Amino acid sequence: MIVCNFTPVVRRDYRIGVPLPGNYVERVNTDAETYGGSRVGNLGRVEADPEPMHGHPYSLRLVLPPLGALVFTRQS
Repeated sequence: MIVCNFTPVVRRDYRIGVPLPGNYVERVNTDAETYGGSRVGNLGRVEADPEPMHGHPYSLRLVLPPLGALVFTRQS
């Protein structure tokens, strides 16, 4: 899953729907210190909540870095 924030504002508690439960690993965060960013993110992973969103039975509560992109994969 790829999530982008094209605004200069950090978005906290941003929910996005996902189809499956489990842990989602943050594989890429363009705001990471490695890329010269301010290190806003999700500490490497986030767990899906059983809260329906966007037509899916589960959702992730994310912190979206400003002007950044995140890439997640579900850990099986």
